Amino acid sequence: MTATLTQTETERVVTSWLGEFESALTAGDAARAADLFTEDSFWRDLIAFTWNIKTVEGRAGITDLLTETVARVQPRDWRIAEGEQPSDAGGLIEAWIEFQTSVGRGRGHLRLRDGLAWTLLTTLYELTGHEEPRGEQRPKGAEHGVNRSRMTWQQQREREAAELGHTEQPEVLIVGGGQGGIALGARLRQLGVPTIIIDKRARPGDQWRSRYKSLCLHDPVWYDHLPYLKFPDNWPVFAPKDKIADWLESYTKIMELNYWSNTEAKSAAYDESTQQWTVTVEREGQPVVLRPRQLVLATGMSGKPNLPSWPGMEAFRGDQHHSSAHPGPDAYRGKKCVVIGSNNSAFDICGALWENGADVTMVQRSSTHIVRSDSLMDIGLSALYSEQAVAAGMSTEKADLTFASLPYRIMHEFQIPLYEQMRARDQDFYDRLEASGFDHDWGADGSGLFMKYLRRGSGYYIDVGAADLVANGDVKLAKGQVDHLTENSVVLADGTELPADLVVYATGYGSMNGWAADLISPEVADLVGKCWGLGSDTPKDPGPWEGEERNMWKPTQQPALWFHGGNLHQSRHYSLYLALQLKARMEKIPTPVYGLQEVHHTS
Repeated sequence: MTATLTQTETERVVTSWLGEFESALTAGDAARAADLFTEDSFWRDLIAFTWNIKTVEGRAGITDLLTETVARVQPRDWRIAEGEQPSDAGGLIEAWIEFQTSVGRGRGHLRLRDGLAWTLLTTLYELTGHEEPRGEQRPKGAEHGVNRSRMTWQQQREREAAELGHTEQPEVLIVGGGQGGIALGARLRQLGVPTIIIDKRARPGDQWRSRYKSLCLHDPVWYDHLPYLKFPDNWPVFAPKDKIADWLESYTKIMELNYWSNTEAKSAAYDESTQQWTVTVEREGQPVVLRPRQLVLATGMSGKPNLPSWPGMEAFRGDQHHSSAHPGPDAYRGKKCVVIGSNNSAFDICGALWENGADVTMVQRSSTHIVRSDSLMDIGLSALYSEQAVAAGMSTEKADLTFASLPYRIMHEFQIPLYEQMRARDQDFYDRLEASGFDHDWGADGSGLFMKYLRRGSGYYIDVGAADLVANGDVKLAKGQVDHLTENSVVLADGTELPADLVVYATGYGSMNGWAADLISPEVADLVGKCWGLGSDTPKDPGPWEGEERNMWKPTQQPALWFHGGNLHQSRHYSLYLALQLKARMEKIPTPVYGLQEVHHTS
């Protein structure tokens, strides 16, 4: 067992490595810098070197990255982050670091093994000369002195709202006003980037208000803060949907976002010669043409609802709809309800229908991973996102970077032991669930929920109680593929007939580039390719290996088209790097992209 170093020795090791690294970079010697890494190393860069979200692997990958970027980036002043102390855990040294580049300031995380770097995270968090107006740079708000042409803060906001999109064009148009679009809009506002967010719904937050009434966040509050403005200390651990909706609406006002509700994007086209988009929107029933330089689709990490097409659907006499359009259980007391699917939405809807006195059957078509919420909180998230983590000094931003510091290639290795603990803790529950006939899995390699989320965005349920209904038989379980519908039933491939007054299709969503196909063209959708997934070659995440989420928060093969989405954590964290990419382009800062993602899958 390797002896643990003293604090002074640990700092000396990190400082020495950083010094040698900086010396090699300053000399432009990519090979010498790469020799400071282990053979099985990983360097994850969030725009600092690559103007991309990119992970390279091994010394060859690091050499290539530096050969292409170091002369332009001019990285310097590598040091241990102020106020941080490196740690040594049995030979693995971890350190928070800071550095500067030719255009901005960076921070990151370093893991050393036997004196060589095993993992390196570098992120750009600020552009020199374009810092956010906060701290000592915060705006005064009041204008002291006398001025006959004085405009109040409110008058300035009213003028901006009247001009932007009409006499003045936005630099960025964000299509989609959910948490992703709002988080990005807040970042861009603070960076001085003229931005309009559009959403077809009447009010910010309606994306949540319109969903079934039992919907709540399954992720805990510490994981879900928005940029700049954290939830109050008395905010519920799992926020109900209407509370989140009201928070989002308030946030858009407090952060002074230019949010156009009742506005739907109808068409978009990019002009290579002018490097502008022409986007036709319908606002309050009236057509408006916008000409932004950058177009962001912030329609969530999931694309359009996957509504199946089975024989007999047109003949079915009851109610039928996709889970995204489910109004809730109130109209279905005493009715026979069939929910097709066995993921988060399916369980939530089954649970609410059963509580309201409906006769409920779940149709499971493929295996599902389930983890109990309390176990996920205690074992999976508590080290970074919990009250205990906050008390130990773990800020939201530090937690986000800690999570980001683990390369996706090896993340499953860290997840597997956690899910083994959860399985042991809840073995009785899993025994009952599987005894009911439910097909349960732990992911392709036993790595559980979060890797399923990153790889495919489906195939799991965070159990807040409804799984017990299936295990106990209160919600009936049917298994197999749907063959057809009749006037009053769902018929499975094995001939099983399920009488139904309601059919809910909890059948998931397509890739986000489906929105690009509708708004721009199928050709552009195919040009950028599939969104989401790592290329892990596991079910519903075909290879080849990508190393990062496809097309998310980074440049795509279509110039000036971006995709932004994910859960609240991802919307918060990655909105910073997307906002900086957009700000740099507005300011004409050169942004040569290293490792622009190739397209392997078009849908």
